Amino acid sequence: MTLASLPSWLPVALAIFVLAGLVKGVVGLGLPTVAMGLLALRLPPAEAAALLVVPSLVTNVWQTRPWGTLAPLARRLAGLLLGVCAGTWLGAWLLGAPAGAWARVALGAALIAYALWSLAGAVLQAPPRVQRWLGPLVGAATGLVTAATGVFVVPAVPYLQALGLQRDAFVQAMGLSFSVSTLALAVGLAGNASFSGAALGWSLLMLAPALLGMALGGRLRQRLSPLWFRRCLMAGLLLLGGHMVVA
Repeated sequence: MTLASLPSWLPVALAIFVLAGLVKGVVGLGLPTVAMGLLALRLPPAEAAALLVVPSLVTNVWQTRPWGTLAPLARRLAGLLLGVCAGTWLGAWLLGAPAGAWARVALGAALIAYALWSLAGAVLQAPPRVQRWLGPLVGAATGLVTAATGVFVVPAVPYLQALGLQRDAFVQAMGLSFSVSTLALAVGLAGNASFSGAALGWSLLMLAPALLGMALGGRLRQRLSPLWFRRCLMAGLLLLGGHMVVA
């Protein structure tokens, strides 16, 4: 392969994954949201989602540490995780791979909803008596959003915050939820012939810049206020989502 034969989007994609990894390193989430939002400006949503699979999976599995406490948390979140898989695969079967104007608008709407919810500082409560039935419903809704847009933070993250988990457990729960969502998305993409061997190769290539971004984000987190950084991030996602809806 020569330099002339490399896709024109490659330098932009590498820079996007450095930025997305940096965001995740600072605030603990945002890699798929930032990456999908920016990649979709240059690539069809299905191709953008395929690039995301390996960096998202590896960084999220790393976020599930310490693995010694993972089993009890997984049992508590089993309904949510099963719902994510079911919703993603059902959405992939009904909707096909993310493609076309509708997927772009849906992704923009998901970004807007997530940004507004975060900027509003809303605090939800999910007492134990409702978690048994609410978890699978939230998981299924998250799966449908994942299948349509490649973004799996809405409504899973608001639900996880509503469980009242301690900070470390909350970060671990996000990593677990995102890991399952990434695997479910990969299966859905493969079922729609949107995750080929070539796509896997390009996705593997995106892992290095994502990890570099995470390392930089970890250092930056020590110098910046995560609260203000996240507010700026959400404002940017709100503008980006609005552009994708109206463009």
